[in-house]
Amino acid sequence: MAHLIHVWHERNGWSHRVLPALVESLSLGRVHNSQISNLRNAKLAAPGPEVFLALAQANLILHKGLEHVQDRLAEVHPELLEVLRESSLSLEGDDGKAIGTGDLFEIFVGLAPLPACYNWFIEDEEAAGLSAALADFFCQGKTWRKCRDHVLNAYPVKKISRRERFAEVMAGLRDFTAEELDGELLDLCTTQQILFGEKSMKADGFLEELRTRANNLGIQ
Repeated sequence: MAHLIHVWHERNGWSHRVLPALVESLSLGRVHNSQISNLRNAKLAAPGPEVFLALAQANLILHKGLEHVQDRLAEVHPELLEVLRESSLSLEGDDGKAIGTGDLFEIFVGLAPLPACYNWFIEDEEAAGLSAALADFFCQGKTWRKCRDHVLNAYPVKKISRRERFAEVMAGLRDFTAEELDGELLDLCTTQQILFGEKSMKADGFLEELRTRANNLGIQ
């Protein structure tokens, strides 16, 4: 569950205040900032059912599309609307449907595993090697100057701060941290699919490909 909440926030570049604000603005219940923080860090031992219900309702709204609630948000919380316009990705199961209340509860108590599309774990010590492997893979031996436009056009993220960070990693100016890679992996897998047409490769398979490449390059 902690991994799921973490990936949700990392992909969107959200602070812990975003989901509570969305829940309150749309009268979906009540979730505290501290509960979101503790869920993300696996420190919330026994959240009430209202937490799972509120998060699932918020997730469903985002899955349906921001256009359905933007007028309401513009009225009650315009700052939140601007944040969500920049990035408002939902959590989806392997079937492409929004993850619901029962799903969240079962994952939290261990009755169900994470959906396969989120089932990975990246160690802190491997992040630098994976970052180097990414650059080597995407640039295919070319300098970043020569392949920059081609690779950036394939990277599906619109959030400016994430695009700038991705470009820095590709140029070798910095590495992703393990936490950042957790949030990037699904979109990096999509980038790979666009660049090389390997539509069947899922996030976990893509991660193993990067680990193999890092090992072969001697950078892990």
